[in-house]
Amino acid sequence: MQYDRSPQHDRPPSMARLAAASLAGTAIEFYDFFVYGTAAALVLGPLFFPTFSPLAGTLAAFGTFGVGFVSRPLGSMLFGPLGDRHGRRPVLIASLMLTGLATVAVGFVPTYDSIGIAAPVLLLVLRFLQGLGLGGEWGGAVLLTAEHAPAARRGLWSGFPQVGPSVGFLLANGTMLTLSATLSDGEFRSWGWRVPFWGAGLLAGAGLLLRAQVTESPRFRELAERGEQAAAPLAEVVRGHWRLVLLTAGGLAVGYAVFYAVTTWSLAYGTERLGVARTTLLGCIMAAVAVLGALTPLAAHLGDRFGRRPMCLVGCVAIVVWMFPLVALLRTGEPPLMFLGFLGALLAFISMFAVTSAYLPELFEARVRCTGAALGYNLAGVLGGALTPIVATAVSHGDGPPWGVAAYLIAVALLSLGCFALLPETRPTADRPDGGRPAVRPLEAGEAAV
Repeated sequence: MQYDRSPQHDRPPSMARLAAASLAGTAIEFYDFFVYGTAAALVLGPLFFPTFSPLAGTLAAFGTFGVGFVSRPLGSMLFGPLGDRHGRRPVLIASLMLTGLATVAVGFVPTYDSIGIAAPVLLLVLRFLQGLGLGGEWGGAVLLTAEHAPAARRGLWSGFPQVGPSVGFLLANGTMLTLSATLSDGEFRSWGWRVPFWGAGLLAGAGLLLRAQVTESPRFRELAERGEQAAAPLAEVVRGHWRLVLLTAGGLAVGYAVFYAVTTWSLAYGTERLGVARTTLLGCIMAAVAVLGALTPLAAHLGDRFGRRPMCLVGCVAIVVWMFPLVALLRTGEPPLMFLGFLGALLAFISMFAVTSAYLPELFEARVRCTGAALGYNLAGVLGGALTPIVATAVSHGDGPPWGVAAYLIAVALLSLGCFALLPETRPTADRPDGGRPAVRPLEAGEAAV
């Protein structure tokens, strides 16, 4: 595959249009990913693991949920080199197609009662493919904005793709909430839960039309014109940037852990253990995520003003402080208090994740940036996202408050705090316009359009 040098790819892009396209794409991809998580918390256990006890069925459903996180780094290894060798734009198209098709297919998988053990096996395979596509999505989306954006506003513009997960979550759970409220429990378990998966096909089609109009990033065009693309990006990352990948993965792990503790584990815990109505709990979580999405650009802007690393350190400390209050507020079962607990946790989360889409690209040199940044980001998902619903469910089976969940999240936060403390700052400043550190070769000054 050769980079397309036709005139349409040389026209200067509108940052607003690029940001909107990146946001829309990540929203669709994360809709696909989140709708599975909600279904796993609500219905997949009894439908696909009916011979298990309720607790074991939930753990098994979360196990298939976790497979999507395990496959995300593999997606980075597949799509990242494609982005580094042939352009960021092809990654956006291929990853969206793969995730969309896998999500629609989940909606057609027969239950255990129909085809036996083949049902959970099919579910596992499709969840793996979902994660594979999402593993390639993030790197391409954030690099298109980061490599187009002016240096002084790189954090702000790169923050818009990070709004996509909030939008995707609201779309996925809004659909689930509507169906839960309008259908009987029998109808919802019979076919209602499948509707959001089928809807992914329409969203994927719209996303492909939008992304077909996106231009390639100027930094990759420059590399392609000089013939300086990495011949083996993954090998270069493993050989020369392995420490950076591990530190970014460890640093971001707590963000995944907190987000999925709020949006996935608490949903299962609240409905099964506390007896909170499904619609009530989903409403509390969605309200907190809506505030999160609205404040993401502000947090990204603060990263431009105060630095990427300080925002990440503040987020880790805030998580340590808030985890026990989160569990206590959830345990009340009172909607306003549960919302407050969720909101505090998610605001701590976004203080670091809003700046991630500028921070990670700045840490890696351009020739391996798509592979390195995506690999670190998605390895964090394995450490934080895949394990958290399983661990949290396992340690919260007693009758008392699930303080073990808070202790687990605090331990992950301390790990992440240590990793961020070892990473450099990359924010461009007046006396250091590239924000650079020789050891990490961040985004070069002047490589983005001003």
